[in-house]
Amino acid sequence: MSETPAPLIRVRSLDKTYIMGPTQVLALRGVNLDIFRNEYVAIMGPSGSGKSTLMNILGCLDVPSGGSYELNGQQVARMDDDELARIRNQEIGFVFQTFNLLARTDALGNVALPLVYGNTPGAERRARAERALAAVGLTERMHHRPNELSGGQRQRVAIARALVNEPSILLADEPTGALDSRTGAEIMELFARLHQEGNTIVLVTHEEDIAAHSHRIVRFRDGLVESDEARSPAS
Repeated sequence: MSETPAPLIRVRSLDKTYIMGPTQVLALRGVNLDIFRNEYVAIMGPSGSGKSTLMNILGCLDVPSGGSYELNGQQVARMDDDELARIRNQEIGFVFQTFNLLARTDALGNVALPLVYGNTPGAERRARAERALAAVGLTERMHHRPNELSGGQRQRVAIARALVNEPSILLADEPTGALDSRTGAEIMELFARLHQEGNTIVLVTHEEDIAAHSHRIVRFRDGLVESDEARSPAS
């Protein structure tokens, strides 16, 4: 009898409290969540539900007030700033709504940036950045700057940058929010292909049609998991 694999992400009794003047805001209230390797999960919920707070903690951009967060067998909640920076660079690929590209740097340079932080040698940086751009269909645009690219192409550059370190998990925060519906659909097709190739994807969105591309939807309300549903993705 085969053993159940360990979760890639294991969250237990996760709390997050923000102090805002005399007021305490409970953003997360004892959240328990497992995400396994090669899952494609959408995190949904209204504003203030805790979904963005969870994403920031999963991405090591914020730390919990209580509970535990384990990523790929490592206890993240106990790490110092240097260890968190290493985890962000090596284990996590980020895709943001606003692309977050350097305006004066071409696509190749933007994609190679995480490798610069990781002290990867120049020739290897270039080769890996070229492969990542090829994976998102932008080989012919690698020497274009962001202002020479369409919104969809800029998001593809951002996705290539997220993939260049071959991270354990791809975190996407409203990745189609700045795109028109047709371009957004193209980006979701790309995510579907990346998932089929073995990538683990966690997507935060408030749009039902975007979440419908995932294989599992976790809904948050008032800092708690309201529902967690496995499903068949939209075609």
